Amino acid sequence: METIEKRTDGRWKPSPGSVYPLLAWFQENGYTEEIPTEESGIKRYRLTDKGEKLFNEHVKFKERLEKKLEFLAPPIISAFWFNAHPEKLREIREPERRFVRALFNLRRTLEKNFTEETTKEIGEFLNSTAEKIEEMTKRIERR
Repeated sequence: METIEKRTDGRWKPSPGSVYPLLAWFQENGYTEEIPTEESGIKRYRLTDKGEKLFNEHVKFKERLEKKLEFLAPPIISAFWFNAHPEKLREIREPERRFVRALFNLRRTLEKNFTEETTKEIGEFLNSTAEKIEEMTKRIERR
């Protein structure tokens, strides 16, 4: 449960009341099987072939859904950002959409091609970019 909380950056804090029934359902339906452990009070599970198939189907579904929803991020952000002066900010609409689309694609690519080195490089780049945007925001506010 702690691992799930960490991996979702705290967006999901599962409770025993949500995890254990799900584990039982997976096992009852042949998606997992309990594996022996020498640790008292600890149960471990592994995916069965049927469970791996289900998992892979969900991964493919997630990828298809992300691809279909990719177009939503830029328009939603554009609608939010450009309400005040839409005609004056038109020239930065496409760069903004490109930026958001690039971030979305970077996240998806990193999920498939994860390495510690790449993650560190991306983190440094994103922190540097965020700092530049924050500095630019402060400069504009001072004008």
